Order: sequence, then structure tokens, then C-alpha cells
Amino acid sequence: MDYYTYIVECGDGTLYTGWTTDLEKRMKSHNAGKGAKYTRARLPVRLVYYESFCTKQEAMQREYAIKQLKREEKIRLIQN
Repeated sequence: MDYYTYIVECGDGTLYTGWTTDLEKRMKSHNAGKGAKYTRARLPVRLVYYESFCTKQEAMQREYAIKQLKREEKIRLIQN
């Protein structure tokens, strides 16, 4: 099973980072208002970046690391 760490751009221009095992299903969930509480009020969301990992732990560690970045650093990550 693959695990993904992802970044979405919300309708208000903010960035949200999470992890999942199914990117397509997670994006549908976010856009249906059933995803994270943060994204519910900021629809629609658009997937702008993701990385894949072999373990849940790796994906969660990467999610945490990305969440520690400043917005400008996240934008640079997305653009590369």
C-alpha cells in the first residue's frame, strides 16, 4: 500500500497539508465538505503537490515537516 503526503490549495488561497492512502478519494472527500475541518469552509480545494511513501509513519513524518515550513517555503516546494 502506498501512503501520500499532499498539499492542497484552498478556495481562499491558503494551503493545507495532510496524508492519505488514496489521493483521488481524499480530494473528493475534501471537495464534498467531508474532509478536514480546516478545508470545509475553504472550498474548493485543488491538489498542488504530493509525495508517496512506503509506510504510514514516513508519510506522517513528512506531513509534520511540511507543516513546520513557512508559506514561502511551501510555495517553493510546490513549484519545484
